[in-house]
Amino acid sequence: MSHHDKIRALRQNIETVIRGKPEVVRLATVALLARGHLLIEDIPGVGKTTLASSLARSLGCSFRRIQFTSDLLPSDIIGTTIYDQESRSFEFRPGPLFSNIVLADEINRTTPRTQSALLEAMSEFRVSVDSTTRDLPNPFFVIATQNPVEHHGTYPLPDSQLDRFLMRIRIGYPEAEAEKEIIVRQRLVHTAEDLGPVLSADDVLELQRKVHDVQVDDDLLGYLVSLVNQTRHTDTVQLGVSPRGSVSLYRAAQALALVDGRDHVRPDDIKELAIPVLEHRLVLKDGSRQAARFILEEILQRVEVPV
Repeated sequence: MSHHDKIRALRQNIETVIRGKPEVVRLATVALLARGHLLIEDIPGVGKTTLASSLARSLGCSFRRIQFTSDLLPSDIIGTTIYDQESRSFEFRPGPLFSNIVLADEINRTTPRTQSALLEAMSEFRVSVDSTTRDLPNPFFVIATQNPVEHHGTYPLPDSQLDRFLMRIRIGYPEAEAEKEIIVRQRLVHTAEDLGPVLSADDVLELQRKVHDVQVDDDLLGYLVSLVNQTRHTDTVQLGVSPRGSVSLYRAAQALALVDGRDHVRPDDIKELAIPVLEHRLVLKDGSRQAARFILEEILQRVEVPV
């Protein structure tokens, strides 16, 4: 099976459950292959958890779901060291974070202390417990869901943690016909729990390595850097996109080209990904994030696209 066939099989498997949202499934696949982490932000009931579960169950990898609540502790997700009476020694009991695919459900329902416990894992693919560094499984992919920050009982993610997510996407309401199908199908067939794996862990690692082979022309690299640089010189922006954001956009564009069956990046790849990759990294002077999308849209119109 070719690389493109494997990617198509993954997307088709997820789309048997996530109806009428092919672009959302496409972007989730991009995040996986780019070795990033995905944040799905939207109102309750539009399928955030279903999308994350469908992607995880489509892969032959270890999968754990963590329901974040206000009383969840860092040790509940990382693990803890306990004393074994029989062996008379301390033994580490890994938490659910030691899985290939981790669904962090409603991540902004828990306290900042527990949120921050994910930082090292998401960035370094390892955690430190009792002065011992432990590697996480490979591949390692965090899919987090959150409700909008205006909802009661939420703790907004700090900028340092938002920056760890390669991409933030929204699902949105389905079209009328797709919603009719959702209503009928939920009584008949296909929920996320029914899905079987179509790719193995080795397949995922192979596709992630293949992303690095996708070519990016020097002119396109200059275009990408110009877009990012403009975010740092906009009056309403307090903190523009960091170099980590530049690398994330570059890697995501390579992954998108591979998902679309190409061995090279096009300008449209960068334009399509600019908002989902960069929007959540902008810090505006008025403290809001609602205007970040409009700022990026204006920058995309202003910066000249290479021929």
